[in-house]
Amino acid sequence: MKRTDDPFLNILPSVDLHGLDRITAIIKTREFITDNIKLKNYKIVVIHGKGTGILKEEVHKFLKKDKRVETFKQDNFNDGLTIVTLKN
Repeated sequence: MKRTDDPFLNILPSVDLHGLDRITAIIKTREFITDNIKLKNYKIVVIHGKGTGILKEEVHKFLKKDKRVETFKQDNFNDGLTIVTLKN
């Protein structure tokens, strides 16, 4: 996992997982990826928040296993979100 700074981060589609438990966050992330592949958006943002890092850890585990994900990177300026690149 690499860190990056993207000046166009605000215009990318994003999903906010604040306040969700682990299972619900994974389900919402999976559905968000599916929807964006259908819409041909291959770069998305998952906002998991900073907190204790539980959601970030679970989301990153899921992204590592998901075959539709090409890469994912933590934002350089905000540790509370992950930038995901999907396969075409």
